[in-house]
Amino acid sequence: MEFRYLGRSGLKISEIVYGNWITHGSQVADDTAASCVRAALDAGITSFDTADVYANTLAEQVLGTALRGQRRETLQIFTKVYWPTGPAGPNDCGLSRKHIMEGVNGSLRRLNTDYVDLYQAHRFDVETPLEETMVAFSDIVRQGKALYIGVSEWTADQIRAAHTYARELHVPLISNQPQYSMLWRVIEDEVVSICEELGLSQIVWSPVAQGVLSGKYQPGAPRPTGTRATDDKGGARFIDWLLKDDVLRAVQGLRPIAEEIDLSMAQLAVAWTLQNPNVAAAIIGASRPEQIQENVLASGVKIPEGLMTRIDEILGDVVVSDPAKTAETTPRTRPC
Repeated sequence: MEFRYLGRSGLKISEIVYGNWITHGSQVADDTAASCVRAALDAGITSFDTADVYANTLAEQVLGTALRGQRRETLQIFTKVYWPTGPAGPNDCGLSRKHIMEGVNGSLRRLNTDYVDLYQAHRFDVETPLEETMVAFSDIVRQGKALYIGVSEWTADQIRAAHTYARELHVPLISNQPQYSMLWRVIEDEVVSICEELGLSQIVWSPVAQGVLSGKYQPGAPRPTGTRATDDKGGARFIDWLLKDDVLRAVQGLRPIAEEIDLSMAQLAVAWTLQNPNVAAAIIGASRPEQIQENVLASGVKIPEGLMTRIDEILGDVVVSDPAKTAETTPRTRPC
């Protein structure tokens, strides 16, 4: 496992991060989740990402239990706040001071830790003054409940505004967590450039595009049972937009490239995201330990420039790169 600095901070994280969105507390049983965490640790992963909203707080609880007994100083634990938790009352979501302060305390309790290494704003809150949000985050850092702060799926303008407050408050804003893959490149033009300027890194989610870039979905074929595409607990709705025949045909065209450098297609997908110098880490999930053991082999892989060009040529028009798509992830009102 290789390690990279997160932003311009002195914090190093594993370039493969284990994340438990959708899986822990919902898609897989707790004992399987614990086996996946052990496999991640055995593979050299030290960074773990979760959020209070995942499985309505259960994912944090499962991860905290699975990590019990590990040396805390060896781990980097990330979580996030914004989306509704609990009964979704009027203050059970967003980035108000009240919700942030209550949110971090709940996350620490569920994760069985005194602090998280990175506390992230899961979306931008249009109903809370940004100054209120950033002061709350700075207070959490000063209280020792979080060491660093980050954001997730924020636009370039939102990140710049937050960075201005962070600099004034002397709080370490060091990361953004966006969706990023060979098929979804909306951060490249604006978000990456502003983060390079301001000293933030990307921790990217869905590097294998919900499993589509693994090549297991064939154009014109039924969706395989037991996959995210047939998951009735929430996974299927996140993958529908990718299961178009033109996308799947293009993805199958990547198979010879993966074989040429002795990688599985999933490993190629993860390694591709890590070629971007502003990407500090790629988050992988798993419903069984074998998936982790496969995908961690993308760590340290360097894809030749010629093959990177061929990937672009093969995927062509199926790539989504419009930077305006990032703004569409900001809810227009609070979801509670």
